[in-house]
Amino acid sequence: MATATAEPTLLSKLGRIWRHRWADEAAVRRVLPADAMQRLAARVAASERRHSGEIRICVEAGLPMSYLWRHAPARERAVTLFGKLRVWDTEHNNGVLIYLLLAEHAIEIVADRGIDSRVDDAEWAAMAQRMGAAFREGRFEDGLTQALEEMSALLVAHFPLAEDEADTNELPDEPVVL
Repeated sequence: MATATAEPTLLSKLGRIWRHRWADEAAVRRVLPADAMQRLAARVAASERRHSGEIRICVEAGLPMSYLWRHAPARERAVTLFGKLRVWDTEHNNGVLIYLLLAEHAIEIVADRGIDSRVDDAEWAAMAQRMGAAFREGRFEDGLTQALEEMSALLVAHFPLAEDEADTNELPDEPVVL
């Protein structure tokens, strides 16, 4: 039996628009200041020296208006950014995007087919839940660090570098702030 989803009311759309327009880059900087972003970039770089995968972090304060008016979910935006940031374009199809949408407290993990086919959906979901628990406690850097460690372990297990193989850094390590 198919279930119908209710169309958002004008009031709920306006409320969502207000929440997203109110959020700005300063909101991102409050939860992840510049020094935290630098440490996260260093952690991504250190992780990628152990495997052939690529990890990107993207933090967005609020969705663009085109997403809001259509009531598009955070997942749709994460998948779009996965493409725009070229996370899909790695040699072994093993890129992973961690997307945070602050206005909705949303966490999305988008993994390319090479790694996604080897990791159960429940494992990705559990990782996002652990990040969410840390974020609810105000520990954004800690939550992202834990997720990076978990992703590193998965990528090392499935895409390790050979002993004499050097990492080819295919994507920037710095988190993206939108």
